[in-house]
This record gives sequence, structure tokens and C-alpha cells, in this order.
Amino acid sequence: MNEDGVRPARFPTSGGRSLSVPNGAAVAELAFRLPDLPDVRDFAAAGAVRSGMARESLADFLVAVNEVATNAVTHGHVTAKAVLRMWTVGRTLVVEIHDQGRWTPVEVPGQTPPAPYATSGMGLWVARMISSDITVETGAAGTFITMFFKV
Repeated sequence: MNEDGVRPARFPTSGGRSLSVPNGAAVAELAFRLPDLPDVRDFAAAGAVRSGMARESLADFLVAVNEVATNAVTHGHVTAKAVLRMWTVGRTLVVEIHDQGRWTPVEVPGQTPPAPYATSGMGLWVARMISSDITVETGAAGTFITMFFKV
């Protein structure tokens, strides 16, 4: 965390991918749409348990995944289709959610806490607070939100 109590984030907007899966890492992948969100949560939970995540961390983990997955299929692109990929690097579970939408943000998304009594606009902030790190990339290839969780 930085001096403001906010986790750091990398935010390239070049459209290229800066994160690659290490050689030999087993990647689990699921394409989904809005009606598939319960399947996304089940898929993510199973992957987290397989990676060694403690059961007491699972509920918070699923909140973060659900928030980002919901954003991907409600704000992502007219096709409203997204892909979740998961893999483990050492003691870190990596969860990447990609949609085909893109935007030009004025600031790094999810850095500012939601206003009191907010009813929306808090998904990336919540995911940032739960994950150990998060990256947001947007550009020609769409938007990639990558979250890192200690297992």
C-alpha cells in the first residue's frame, strides 16, 4: 500500500498486453455473458480452492471476481461477452478478466472510494481493496483487469 493506504496499480493504455502467463502454468479459462455470472463464481471458487486459497478468504475473493466480471459484461462492449482466465504463480493466484470494451479514463479507475450511500461505481475499488494488487489495461485489444491474490 502507498502512503494514502491505496494499493498501487499499473495502468498502461497502449492497447498491448504487458502480462504474460509463465511457461508451464496451467491456465483455466471461461467465456461468459451476464446470465453466466453464477457459473463464473463457481468456476473461480473451484480454481481458488485448487490453488490453495484458504476457505476463510474465499468469500472476499468471490466478491472481487464478481464485481469485475459484472463490470465486464455490463459495461464492456456491445457483445457483452467476456473471458476469465486464472493461473497460479508461486503463492499468488492470478485472475484476469477481459472484455472488448475500451475507454479513455481520466484517472486510474478504482483508486477513489465510493461516495457515502453510493449504489454503483464501486466494483473496481472493492476489487482493489480485496486483492493484493490489480492492473487495469485498456486499448485496442479491449480491457484487461488482472487481480492478484495471495494463496
